[in-house]
Amino acid sequence: MSDRPIDGAIWSDRDVRATTRRLATVHEAALAGEATGGAPLAAPRAVIGESWRRVLVSGGVDPDRDSPQTLLSVAELEHRRQVSQLAAVLPVLHEGLLPAADAAQQIMVVTDAEGRVLWREGSAPVRRMADRLGFDKGADWREGVVGTNAIGTALVARRPILVHSAEHFVRSHHQWTCAAAPLHDPRDGRLLGTVDLSGPAPSFHPTTLSLVSAVARLAEGELRSRHQLSLERLRSSAAPVLARLGGRALAVDPNGWVVGVTGLTPPDRVALPKVPQAGPLWLPRYGGCALEPLPGGWLIRVGRQEGDVGPSRVLLDVSGRDGPTLTVSGPAGSWAHELTPRHAELLFVLAAHPQGRSAAELARDLFGDESRTVTVRAELSRLRRHLASVLAHRPYRFADGVEVELRLPAARAHLLPQSSAPAVAAARRG
Repeated sequence: MSDRPIDGAIWSDRDVRATTRRLATVHEAALAGEATGGAPLAAPRAVIGESWRRVLVSGGVDPDRDSPQTLLSVAELEHRRQVSQLAAVLPVLHEGLLPAADAAQQIMVVTDAEGRVLWREGSAPVRRMADRLGFDKGADWREGVVGTNAIGTALVARRPILVHSAEHFVRSHHQWTCAAAPLHDPRDGRLLGTVDLSGPAPSFHPTTLSLVSAVARLAEGELRSRHQLSLERLRSSAAPVLARLGGRALAVDPNGWVVGVTGLTPPDRVALPKVPQAGPLWLPRYGGCALEPLPGGWLIRVGRQEGDVGPSRVLLDVSGRDGPTLTVSGPAGSWAHELTPRHAELLFVLAAHPQGRSAAELARDLFGDESRTVTVRAELSRLRRHLASVLAHRPYRFADGVEVELRLPAARAHLLPQSSAPAVAAARRG
């Protein structure tokens, strides 16, 4: 069954109990189908069915029993709150969601990217209900720990998710409905966590998911504004330094965002090492460079250093512990590039085919359509802007002499879960 009919059924049926029974029937039929190896008589929404399959494959969640929670210590919880960028946007989340949560007897929950509950506020009676499920500050609310739920499933799917009543995998959660939206760092797209509204199933309104999604976008906009202000401050301090330099140089913030250049065409961003240090380094776009500290950022002097050589090893990490990344290592150090879902698919296929792939073969791998070569070439052109010395073409492949390591998830079913590419789907099946 598609997402749309079930969504309509949740909110168009005036008898909430009938809706709950219908979803419970879908839940029981799906689990019975898995248990017997046959096809279930009723199907859940696609996003819910995919989540149930992941949970069943992992085998770590019992639908009939709550998983015991190991909460973060007070010190660890406070540390995560202090380092989380989401602390800066709590006022936006509070203003946008807490009035609705209080009025509708719900709670607002904010988690980090690992699914750990950092903040929880709202209706006191609902907080007490949540306590009985272990849904407290410091709890781990990932799919692999508590089964299908809005927070954990949004972290995997990377999009806003509503999980209603018996769409939860664990039966004790069936009295709840939850709506969660992921929150991303606007500087690099990195997943920061989620914001969620949860409460008794009858208390939810059809617009709850839209509200949570809209407030998440406002919070990301606040982070974007803060980033722009920091860039303006760095640009002011870097301008006189660049004006005095000869040769080629760039001024960047700690995340590689460019605020000024001399002697170069300005890029938007430069891929820096995860832990930049002053001294020589190799950058994929410029080769040998020297890194010098600036107040609030770095000065990159471009020019090949004596004895400089290119990268010798890459690690493509699609294990799912964080977002997909490519880490490049060489004699001058290492740096990591966080990948978009499409670029993760492309590099996974190239890592799985070290002999290389043509544009037509990649189009079939990604889209099931060999004619979509223009799209493939455009995506590879974008990748090569960051990875020019790592990727080769004719055919497309990792460059000769570069050792490639592919880090996969423990369960094949968890490979790039948001991907619908035929090559990725085939790899999940083994």
